[in-house]
Amino acid sequence: MDTTQRTEQQRSADRRRRELLEAADRVVLRDGPQASMNAIAAEAGITKPILYRHFGDKGGLYAALAKRHTDALLDSLRAALDAPADRRERVEATLDTYLAAIEMRPQVYRFLMHPSESGQVGEQGFDVGKHSAPLLRRMGEELAQVIEERLDLGPGGQQLARVWGHGIVGMMHAAGDWWLGERPCSRAELVRSLADLLWGRLAAAGDKMGGPGF
Repeated sequence: MDTTQRTEQQRSADRRRRELLEAADRVVLRDGPQASMNAIAAEAGITKPILYRHFGDKGGLYAALAKRHTDALLDSLRAALDAPADRRERVEATLDTYLAAIEMRPQVYRFLMHPSESGQVGEQGFDVGKHSAPLLRRMGEELAQVIEERLDLGPGGQQLARVWGHGIVGMMHAAGDWWLGERPCSRAELVRSLADLLWGRLAAAGDKMGGPGF
């Protein structure tokens, strides 16, 4: 098999994988934590063994969906952090970006972060919510890197950046989860309140010399 043929086969496999993930997305948007491999296979017009062939098992498909949505969210958060605005506005924009994402697609959020309300995890269902901690850790590390690159935190800055990164992600997740379930206030009100909570040390820290600024 020559290189051209192998490349074309890889492109075809990648395209098919994207199509299957899009079918899985449609089922998750409809069914949330109740999404099943059977339903996803039916949506894609294939049998379940073919779905397993592409992703290995339910865990493999879940991981692929989680990466797909986490990548998209992180891209949106980076865009908010890079927006041409003052620091307070960027902090609020970043918080709002996260909350808008979970508000716009609550079924996807619940699939990724919440165990099935039925409590049944069998052959038909995903063990959803089980892998939420790695997703949050990834977001915390990404935010820590941004903070370290942009703020002058003095001695021990790298460790402090990680504390802040994981702390901010934990705050966003906990507050957003509560807000999405109860809707006690508007999104704008929640954003302002969370930004107020963060603002003291963030306002006092200077930009790192030679960095992109925060």
